Amino acid sequence: MIKRILLGLGGTPYTTVAIQRAVSIARRVNAEITGVTVLDLDRVTKIDLAQEDTITAAMNRVIVTRESIEESISAFKSACAAEGIKHQIKQEEKETSFDLMISLARYHDLMIFGLRSIFEYNVSIVDLSIEEPKDTLARLIAAGVRPIIAVSDTFRPIQKVLIAYSGSMESAKTMKRFVQLRLWPDAKLKIVTFQSSEDKARRLLADAAEYCRAHGFSVVSESNPGSPKDFLLPIATLWQADMIVLGNSAGHLLVKRALGETALHIIRNAVRPLFLCQ
Repeated sequence: MIKRILLGLGGTPYTTVAIQRAVSIARRVNAEITGVTVLDLDRVTKIDLAQEDTITAAMNRVIVTRESIEESISAFKSACAAEGIKHQIKQEEKETSFDLMISLARYHDLMIFGLRSIFEYNVSIVDLSIEEPKDTLARLIAAGVRPIIAVSDTFRPIQKVLIAYSGSMESAKTMKRFVQLRLWPDAKLKIVTFQSSEDKARRLLADAAEYCRAHGFSVVSESNPGSPKDFLLPIATLWQADMIVLGNSAGHLLVKRALGETALHIIRNAVRPLFLCQ
C-alpha cells in the first residue's frame, strides 16, 4: 500500500512529468506527496577555479537553476491543490544532498525522480572525480532506496509494461513488487528473459507469467538468447513499451556491481520510464 510518495523537484525537463506522474498515482491511491528540492552545491563548486569564465557561467547557471526549482515548486503546489492532495515541500541547498535523499526515502513508500536526476544541472564540471549525473539513480538503488519510478521527459499512459526477468532472487523481487503494488492493474505485461538455454528460458517465463496472471494481469512472454545489454532497449522500442521493470541478476558491494552492468547500461541509456526495485 502506498501512502507517502517522495518526489524530486529539480527544475529539469523531467520535473513536469515527474509531478504529473506523482499526482496521478497519489490521486488514485489516496497518498500524500513530499516534494524535495536539492541543489547540490558540492557538484556546483567543484569546478576549475583557474577559469574565471567557467566560474561565472557556473554561478549564472546556479541562479537559473534556483529559478527553475522555484517554478517547479509552484507547479507542484498548484497540481496538488487542484486534485486535493496533501503535500509538503522539503527545500535544501547543501553539500550532503545525496545523504538527504536517502534519509527522506526511509519514510516514503515510493520515490519518483527523472531519468536524468535532480542532481543534474548542466553546470560545466571540470573535476573528473565527480560521478556522472546519470549514475545518481544507480547510486540511490545501491544505497537501498526503493522502489523508484524514473520518469522520461514525456508523459505517457502506462498500458504496456516490459519486465526484464533473469530468474535471480533480485529480479524476482522487483517483478513481484511491481505486480503487488498494482499501480496500473489494466496494463499488459511482457516478460522477457535472456538465456542461452531455451529450456531454462521456457521454465522461467512459464513460472513468472503464472505468478503475474494470478494477480490478474494479462501477460505475454519472450525469450532471447542474446545479451540484455544489447537487446532489452530495442525490444522495449519494438513492442512500444510504456515502462520497463528492471531488477538485477546479482548483488555486490560496488555501485557498478550492485546493479550489474546491464542495469547500469539501461539506466544510463533508457528513454522510457523505469521501475527500479533492487
